[in-house]
Amino acid sequence: MRRIASKGALLIALCSFLVAPVATTANASETKGPGVSSRQLGNGLEVVVIPDRRAPVVTHMIWYKVGAADEMPGKSGIAHFLEHLMFKGTKITPAGEFSAKVAEIGGQENAFTTADNTAYYQKVSPQALRMVMQYEADRMENLVLTENDIVTERDVILEERRQRVDSNPSAILSEAADAALYDNHPYGIPVIGWEQEMAKLSLADAIEFYDRWYTPNNAVLVVAGDVDAEEVFAMADEIYGKVERRAEPGKRVRPAEPDHLTPATVSYSDKRVSEPTMRRTYLVAAYSSGKAGDGEALEILSALLGGMQTSRITTALTVDDPIASRAGSWYNSNRDYGEFGVYVAPRPGEDLTIAEKRLDVIIDDLLEKGVTAEEVDLARNSIIKSAFFSRDSQTAMARLYGSVLSTDGIIEDVTRGPDRFREITVEDVNRVARKWLDRRRSVTALLLPETGNGSAMQ
Repeated sequence: MRRIASKGALLIALCSFLVAPVATTANASETKGPGVSSRQLGNGLEVVVIPDRRAPVVTHMIWYKVGAADEMPGKSGIAHFLEHLMFKGTKITPAGEFSAKVAEIGGQENAFTTADNTAYYQKVSPQALRMVMQYEADRMENLVLTENDIVTERDVILEERRQRVDSNPSAILSEAADAALYDNHPYGIPVIGWEQEMAKLSLADAIEFYDRWYTPNNAVLVVAGDVDAEEVFAMADEIYGKVERRAEPGKRVRPAEPDHLTPATVSYSDKRVSEPTMRRTYLVAAYSSGKAGDGEALEILSALLGGMQTSRITTALTVDDPIASRAGSWYNSNRDYGEFGVYVAPRPGEDLTIAEKRLDVIIDDLLEKGVTAEEVDLARNSIIKSAFFSRDSQTAMARLYGSVLSTDGIIEDVTRGPDRFREITVEDVNRVARKWLDRRRSVTALLLPETGNGSAMQ
């Protein structure tokens, strides 16, 4: 089984309207409708059901409202560490039994940690839903850890870090760029943790983190697939409803970023690098924390600037006068901040500095002259089209709802997506471009070939 540590995102942008409509909220604890339904159990667990009758399959996901950005100073990596440790035994279940049972019935399982949340999921037949609920509810309250578990799994993660980060020039540079982009906010700390801190994590650290955050009133259960909503609610109440709330985590409060007054550049050269690349990341608004509409406008800006085959960057640098093999832009929204990025990789024999300057000319031209209504319409339609193509994935829908609801969002944040994108104007896109694409808010990362015998970070 592959477990993942990633920086993460809310995923609202492309997927925010992939679902059937929901009914209006009947009361504080329940939402019903022919599409998505939700209900809150007595212990605070939020349960969401997404019916999908096309195949006899169910996706069961439990999301905890805690991620790497919620770790105590000096304890980086503990969120991802606990994710690994959750596959150990409980007071009731021997280590490995849960995974073995899922594999035995031909199901799939996985888990992942992001900066903002942690999730565990299984994809099984509807008949196996009760079984996975029982196992997942068991480890929500009965996890048993030993010193041997800590040492063994800690070594596994340290080796994972060595393989995925320390042996990967691009990952090394990404960590340095993130640390430079965030002066004060924990998004600058890698989800997998800094090696020197990860190596010191203890049994007491893991238990303290588990007891504080892994409580039903800090979790969201999402069930998508061939199910009846009322039957799922009854089953969840019977199984998860027995889990006692062990703590009151409260609202997550994180350090804010100060104003960024100067741009930064980091570069890393390594003999393993064959293709030089430039990536610039701007610290921008997030969907959940920015001004209403900024997230959608930034998403549209990203698409028309460098996210489509016909976008400005792609056309200018890879088609009309092809100096680059790859070039484009992207937008990523986390809970507290968003990131807007542009990148370019020159063709063999072309100069990275010249490619970067040409990219800057494209951005400066957009900021000076603005975007057109035709560009905005094309980008918006592309986003909507891509989103509806993604609608067929049952697991993607479960991940979408879970990611939004576990980062302070509500169901309506998902279902109102079409209207929010249609409301964005040319003026909105120009406004966010001129506000957020400020070089002082950016970090430029250069990945370069090493001509000597070693590697170097600058």
